[in-house]
Amino acid sequence: MIGDWQDFDGLARLQQERLPAVLAAAERSPFYRKRGVCDLAQQPLTTKQDLRDAYPFGLLACDRADLATYHESSGSSGEPTASYYTESDWDDLAERFARKWTGITAEDTMMVRTPYALMITGHLAHAAARRHGATVVPADNRSLATPYSRVVRLLHDLGVTLTWSLPTDTLLWAAAARAGGYRDFPALRALFVGGEPVGPARKARIARVWGAPVVEEYGATETGSLAGECEHGTMHLWADRAVFEVHDPATGELRPDGRGQLVVTPLYREAMPLLRYAIEDEVEVSYVQCPCGWHLPSVRLLGRAAFAVGGLTQLGLEELVFTLPEEYGVWFWRARADGSRLRVEIEVADRWRGAAVHDLTASLRTAFPDLQVALAAVPTGGLVPFSLLTAQAEVMKPRGLFGAGEDWDSALRYY
Repeated sequence: MIGDWQDFDGLARLQQERLPAVLAAAERSPFYRKRGVCDLAQQPLTTKQDLRDAYPFGLLACDRADLATYHESSGSSGEPTASYYTESDWDDLAERFARKWTGITAEDTMMVRTPYALMITGHLAHAAARRHGATVVPADNRSLATPYSRVVRLLHDLGVTLTWSLPTDTLLWAAAARAGGYRDFPALRALFVGGEPVGPARKARIARVWGAPVVEEYGATETGSLAGECEHGTMHLWADRAVFEVHDPATGELRPDGRGQLVVTPLYREAMPLLRYAIEDEVEVSYVQCPCGWHLPSVRLLGRAAFAVGGLTQLGLEELVFTLPEEYGVWFWRARADGSRLRVEIEVADRWRGAAVHDLTASLRTAFPDLQVALAAVPTGGLVPFSLLTAQAEVMKPRGLFGAGEDWDSALRYY
């Protein structure tokens, strides 16, 4: 069981006891000192634009010498935002990430397949795994040194037991394993995923493909881990480490639960306190007892508000794709919404082409009766080229001296 509080009332008391220290820390940052810090209930939202305007150190609440790391978000929904952490902050970050019901132990070999670089995600998983004694395989998914062919070789040959990646990446590995002739990964005991919404149908498909449970994680570079999945499949907000609220953009109302955009106030943030940070993700929060006994609110992740198109969400479309019969083998898809028109493409083998198009078209038209649906099937390799799955590592170092017949156009290049 996580924590020693006995119920939701005990959780609320824990939060209230910690808030004075959070407000005091915020007063030490230029941004909040200028804005004015008062009771959290009176505090306006802190937006992503506020973080951009305060770049780089406008929210710094400690001495620069005390910083351990500096990060920037991916910028997937706009200009990147800066965030920074002390060593004490990192203890909290790693502890939250490691709250996996499967556990992380010294017996594990964990492949980290999310970006390192400026984003926090790779560093976070790496730190959590090392604090629990696990062996880390740093297979950064933005590095040309670890293409899919190398990933599946490492998964197989090293006996990797845990992985951390985007949900989509796990299916790309599976396709690469099939292309490379790998069929057995007996050591793998769990796949940790995050970074994009993943619905029940796709999660179940990934679990069956790999023969291992898929454990979802939710967070952001600005905050670290915010929620994780219990053994019963419920996503729980780490409300002992942050105060969570739900914002209705239409009315401006903030509530402890319901549907809207998530707002977070971290309770243990030394370098960069955040008060009512609007993370811009659509969620549904509820306070219902779960058999896991964690006494933490549950959350349904509905997608990034900035990624919704014409009322459609990636999660909603994905669920229809992955409810197709498994034998069709449809793993990869894309869609474009344009007014009242929805164009969808799926990758499917020729033998299942007709059935897949028929079934998915019917599902789409039932789910979105007001849209003109056009569905196209492309052959295997049409969306994910075979060459991508089999490419070898491209590792270069700066070089100035070449021999006769060598291509010296690559001089000084190292990527």
